Amino acid sequence: MTQPDTSVSFIGLGNMGNPMASRLVAAGYRVTGFDLAESARDTLAESGGTPATSAADAVAGSDVVILMLPNSSVVEAVLSDESVLSALAAGAIVVDMSSSEPLRSRALAQRLAADGIRFVDAPVSGGVTGARAGSLTIMVGGSTDDAAAVEGVLSALGRPTRVGEVGAGHAAKALNNLLSATHLWATSEAVLAGERFGLDPAVLLGVFNSSSGRSGSTENKWPNFVLTDSYDSGFGLGLMLKDMRIAVDLAEELGAPSVLGRTAVERWQRASDSLGQGADHTEVARWLRQNPLQGGAMD
Repeated sequence: MTQPDTSVSFIGLGNMGNPMASRLVAAGYRVTGFDLAESARDTLAESGGTPATSAADAVAGSDVVILMLPNSSVVEAVLSDESVLSALAAGAIVVDMSSSEPLRSRALAQRLAADGIRFVDAPVSGGVTGARAGSLTIMVGGSTDDAAAVEGVLSALGRPTRVGEVGAGHAAKALNNLLSATHLWATSEAVLAGERFGLDPAVLLGVFNSSSGRSGSTENKWPNFVLTDSYDSGFGLGLMLKDMRIAVDLAEELGAPSVLGRTAVERWQRASDSLGQGADHTEVARWLRQNPLQGGAMD
């Protein structure tokens, strides 16, 4: 298990990456980070980390290399860069905490293994709030030994659970977000129907939360981000839609049922076309209130 004197490099210092890196600094790890945005590197420095001017400089000599990047393509680009590969220390473990595609993660792990580089996928759930609090749910995919080797680092960020071999973490994350998105859409339709009938949304949510209809959307998203009109969960609509597509594509590739999942993707795509991918994902609730017919049958 990793110890607090372990050196960690963190590539991708966005909304999630910087608070996660800050948690590692606070836990006593020596953190070097890189992001294309200078402001993100400055934020890392303010929290006590060391900013690097390139990904290669960031990973040099690190025991654990954490990636928190937009997608598999960016992850693969970083890990195919010869300057990065040559800078990786012997025995280093790469931990992809991005929302990547599970089958591509497996293929990437095989390529890295050929160069003697270990790979673990460990995507998270819990959003920016969980990143700041160190309470993220972390779904770990990798060998038993490799998962154990990074348990200390991951425990500083939340609750790591090994869910299987490489790729299993990314599969679990995508499937979780497919459920989360479907819950939010269904909850929004139910609350809006109740509202039109004359029910108080807050009272209705209270009933759901003490009944079988409760979910993360009834307990958290609607009360904290929709009823408050803040729509600031910190997780973008485009990122949610990306994860949904990963889950549905995986199911279809494996021959598993995905009818409801595919329908959910189509509905969320319609909202994304209207709101823009940069919108917070909870804004689909407001969009449904304003565009009830557009949320229904596809043209």
